[in-house]
Amino acid sequence: MVGAAATTVVAWCALLAAAILAPPAVEALEPSGWLRAHATFYGGADASGTMGGACGYGNLYAQGYGTRTAALSTALFNDGLSCGQCYKLVCDRKTDRTWCKPGVSVTITATNYCPPNWDLPSDNGGWCNPPRPHFDMAQPAWEKIGIYRGGIIPVIYQRVPCVKKGGVRFTINGHDYFQLVLLTNVGAAGSIKAMDVKGSQSDNWLPMAHNWGAQWHSLLYLTGQGLSFRVTISDDQMLVFSNIVPPGWKFGQTFASNLQFK
Repeated sequence: MVGAAATTVVAWCALLAAAILAPPAVEALEPSGWLRAHATFYGGADASGTMGGACGYGNLYAQGYGTRTAALSTALFNDGLSCGQCYKLVCDRKTDRTWCKPGVSVTITATNYCPPNWDLPSDNGGWCNPPRPHFDMAQPAWEKIGIYRGGIIPVIYQRVPCVKKGGVRFTINGHDYFQLVLLTNVGAAGSIKAMDVKGSQSDNWLPMAHNWGAQWHSLLYLTGQGLSFRVTISDDQMLVFSNIVPPGWKFGQTFASNLQFK
């Protein structure tokens, strides 16, 4: 009986140790769970160098993305269709205990593209070269999980739902016969899969095309009409934003909705 009790205590200790060492449980949008990558940083201590970027969000402070952002390598960027996705990252202390901060994670939004550097090998400077999954993070986000002197750290990562305050926002640029619509503050999956537009003078939804980053366009003459948008995000949720843009809108304006993906 004493031997059985001792075995039980050992088993419980093993389970407890496994629970402590295991990565934090996260509800993933993908069945693959935790994946391996590496992470570097850019943009300065205040992340001012991360403004703009290949997703088209512009001023990340004003748009609400702040300093918890990253540029994705080609393997993750998906020609801009990954813009707006959220990822939880943990520094992999099993691989590198020197430069990893223990017991912490950070969640970032994809706002930029990290291009390949073909002049450098992928294991020595060309960190974003295909087929490497890599996160070039805003420095404040990177320093949540890594020690500055390390420069590059191994990470495990996972897609997670984006949590946003307020509704989806639409910014319209372009000119007559070309409406370039930027979507920001998109919750849940975060990234856009398809988008349609309907002018107030029509009963028909017309498909928009992916342009670049988080921007979609149509080649219709819609000036002077109220606009509705039908948006499908990459987890196949769909919402209709009826009459979100009133007649008399101007290029360069942003319109905030009261609707958000869950």
